[in-house]
Amino acid sequence: MINENSSRWLWYSGDFEIRQSLLQNFSREERAYDWPAYWYMDDCHRNVKFKRYYDLAEPTEFKVDAKGVGYVEINDQKFPFGQTLTCPAGHNKIRVFVGNTEGLPAVYLTGEIIKSDIGWVCSNFIEEHPAGWSTLYTKVDQDPNQVYHATEPVAYLNKKEIQGGVLFDFGRAIFGKLLIKELREGKPVTVCFGESETEALDEEMCYYKEISATTATSIRKRAFRYIFIPRIKAEDVEVSAVHEFIPLENKAAFRSDNPLLNQIWDVSVETFTLCSGLFFIDGIKRDRWIWSGDAYQSYFINQYLFFDEDINKRTMLALRGQNEIKQHMNTIVDYSILWLIGVENHYMMTNDVDFLQQIYPKMVIMMTYLQNQTNELGFIYGREKDWIFIDWSEMDKEGTLAAEQVLLLKAYHSMIVCGSILQKETTAYQAAYDQLYKNLLDYFWDDEKGAFIDSYESGKRHVTRHANIFAVLFDLVNPKQQHSILENVLLNDEITQITTPYFKFFEQDALCKLGETARVYEIILDYWGGMLAHDAVTFWEEYKPEETGADRYEMYGDPFGKSLCHAWGASPIYLLGRYFVGLVPTAPGYENFVVEPKLNNFDSLSCQFPIKDGLVTLNKTGDEVIIWTNKEGGEVHFNQQVFPLVKDEPLHLSMSLQPV
Repeated sequence: MINENSSRWLWYSGDFEIRQSLLQNFSREERAYDWPAYWYMDDCHRNVKFKRYYDLAEPTEFKVDAKGVGYVEINDQKFPFGQTLTCPAGHNKIRVFVGNTEGLPAVYLTGEIIKSDIGWVCSNFIEEHPAGWSTLYTKVDQDPNQVYHATEPVAYLNKKEIQGGVLFDFGRAIFGKLLIKELREGKPVTVCFGESETEALDEEMCYYKEISATTATSIRKRAFRYIFIPRIKAEDVEVSAVHEFIPLENKAAFRSDNPLLNQIWDVSVETFTLCSGLFFIDGIKRDRWIWSGDAYQSYFINQYLFFDEDINKRTMLALRGQNEIKQHMNTIVDYSILWLIGVENHYMMTNDVDFLQQIYPKMVIMMTYLQNQTNELGFIYGREKDWIFIDWSEMDKEGTLAAEQVLLLKAYHSMIVCGSILQKETTAYQAAYDQLYKNLLDYFWDDEKGAFIDSYESGKRHVTRHANIFAVLFDLVNPKQQHSILENVLLNDEITQITTPYFKFFEQDALCKLGETARVYEIILDYWGGMLAHDAVTFWEEYKPEETGADRYEMYGDPFGKSLCHAWGASPIYLLGRYFVGLVPTAPGYENFVVEPKLNNFDSLSCQFPIKDGLVTLNKTGDEVIIWTNKEGGEVHFNQQVFPLVKDEPLHLSMSLQPV
């Protein structure tokens, strides 16, 4: 555990995340070619300056190590890196100049008093901020230009001859390297990788393939469950694998009387863990990119599983890049907006004012960028080369789109909340919010349909679920409108169904918020359980129950284009923690929090969820419910009654407790 006085590698704030995200977004591979991300990418600064003042009672020694070229300056006198230096008694100004044309410029200072701990500032020669650092880089022999993964050896579970070759099934998804341990005939072989058996057996169309591989071949990191080696006998080949990961502590646990739900929980945890490393990525095979929409949902899942604040911050800083904005995040307008909303959610989770101060100027620049493409009604519109995404679904996108306006409204609210915390002026955001809210209802709410329509400009009055779901989630509709949306949209089978786990997340969130937890319980069993019925070991990017055979793996016109391990598929973790256990912060950093369980679907339940600096546990056996926490500030809402949840004192309740 690092403390404020410990040395660590320092860099310009945000640069580590920006540099590593560039490398992450260049790591995608498909059918023998590399596929760098197709949007504008920032990189780290190439030359930076560190500075700190010391008042010393006596001389002290220190040494500076650096990644890059440069020098140390003690009271304007220059010295080289790597030497033990003496700083005299009295008032001293220490500066370190470092440049790196190949990667991240960074420094590490070792000494009893002068060291690279908290208190240094770093400048790009235009702006100066507290120096950036990470708990992952605290040792002088590390290099913050490298990512250090933990490793786990994995043996295959099954080996069989098929289609004139050998198929290996590792029984789980691996994100790592394959090792060819033995080739008895010594001839090079072709290695086909697959998330599914069908993919691995397709020598022509499998996503990953290694040609002319031998026991000496160093095979790059890939995602796979199955390995197929054609034209060989089982006794002539042996393989193993090494799974690579950045350790994250799972602080949650969940076991119920329903074995299928328990399996859904376990596979959700496996899916999310695989997609969580230095950053939240979308999937381990495709795309391996950092998408803002995927990350937005990952922040919520993280809150109920790892409660890892650092991965949230790394991902937010990576997505945002340097100050100037040249393009929407991932080219998608709604993903830029979701980034802003995600910052507010992170603050509510953590009460991290320091991070909010660091990121808020970039929030302001982002909001200005968004406002520059709004019309006289306050509606945001897509420009040339902008992607108005929302979801993979048919919707009327002629003119301005309702779902984008709902998101923008919430983003204005986020700017008001975050700005107020930092005592910034927010009246302009409030005025923009008020205008947009009025016009959203005037132009997009259809009284006859009892719902928001996609577009008012086309005249089609087409209704999809998306804008209506967001309006419920962001508290933009009154109780009467909420009920109307529930009946006319969410429970209306004539409205196009959601097929992606991405928007299933939002849909189930909205249904739970409207009191439909029993319905959501069945949807979780049916939808996510449906993937398990097809031998899923992780949850998919998209699932359509009507698809059969190899068609299940097709997406984007590619027979194996669908990712079978996608972070947004892990949303049952959030839904179970947020709504069935009912755990939610009511003040930043869980200074106050509520547990409002919905337990009618469980005969027995034993679970644990993390909160800021603590845990909440809930156990149900028959009619008895016991709730416990190790943090002050909690209360339980149960059967329309409110009970204080006292630190370290179990609260005993009965399901037969009558409402007051």
